[in-house]
Amino acid sequence: MAEAGGDPETDADRLRRGLRRGWFFSAIWLVYLFDPVRTIVESDVSVARRATALLSLVLFAATYLLSFAEFRSRIAKGPIASPSRQWMLLGALVILLVPAAPVARESILAGGVYIAVMAVFTLPLAQAAVVIAASAAAFVVLPRIVPGWSADDGTVLSLLVASLAAWGVGQLIVRNIELQRARQRIADLAVVEERERLGRDVHDILGHTLTVITVKAELAGRLVDLDPLRATREIAEVEALARTALSDVRATVGGLRTVTLDVELIHARTALDAAGIDLVLIGAATDAESNFREVFAWTVRESVTNVVRHSGASRCCITVEPSRIEIVDDGKGSDPGDDTGNGLRGLRHRADRAGTVLTAGAAGGGFRVIVEAP
Repeated sequence: MAEAGGDPETDADRLRRGLRRGWFFSAIWLVYLFDPVRTIVESDVSVARRATALLSLVLFAATYLLSFAEFRSRIAKGPIASPSRQWMLLGALVILLVPAAPVARESILAGGVYIAVMAVFTLPLAQAAVVIAASAAAFVVLPRIVPGWSADDGTVLSLLVASLAAWGVGQLIVRNIELQRARQRIADLAVVEERERLGRDVHDILGHTLTVITVKAELAGRLVDLDPLRATREIAEVEALARTALSDVRATVGGLRTVTLDVELIHARTALDAAGIDLVLIGAATDAESNFREVFAWTVRESVTNVVRHSGASRCCITVEPSRIEIVDDGKGSDPGDDTGNGLRGLRHRADRAGTVLTAGAAGGGFRVIVEAP
């Protein structure tokens, strides 16, 4: 949970915090070195030999924690360390047990459990199995060949159980890390998708409305002297359109913006009339199937905007069918410009999401846009 007034905690933050806790949990298991430490302290050898044995165990514990740090780095950042480095650390663990072995006697075999566990955490499973087998062999053979050591067959079982438990914990940690990374990737993709959606909506909404505002403003300018009353009406409509555009942008940012086919057909007639383009409407909004009406509405909005801005047409025909809509004009028939191209790319994305197919291109002397069910 994020702290009050602070930034929200991300999966990466939780991952780093969890791995820091790992230091504590890995250090807890060093308690099983208590038996060899006690044996060394209670032994009757010289102080120098006991000090050397204890120092080797301290270095053993430090190397064990370093090996765990390698595991932390591997799962947090990827496999940044090579297996050869892991083998070097495991070899160092074995070597550090040698000075303590004559004093700690068979209790030193506890170190073999740490070696096996770290092999499971830091090596591929096949290589870790070799280390476990070697440790088990040492547990069985050394007490029987070293004078003064006593054998305990239960230690082999303890080794195997610890190794299996370590493998299970390691797999759980890795899977949890992979899950957190996947969640982070999904969150990142969701942010990108939302940005793209917002960009498409703002482009489509403002592109259409500003085009109509421009046309009406130009018309009002021409009518100021010829027909002042109509010029006044056009200016009032420009103001209303500007207010509508502002409301639409606010609704888009808030995720509340929706379009309807019947309204877009009305807006299309208004925009085309203002541009002096005749509209031929075949069909009605209610003719379209309900699941296609929204994408058809966006199609009308984008296509009519392009007709007004780019086509130089005198006539535009919109045909509405249950699973198909077609907008064709008698203009220049050239490919859309960059701004329109962006709009068509956004419209193609909307069509794909609605399970429809967009076809756009020159048609005779004009330009045609079709969105239909496959």
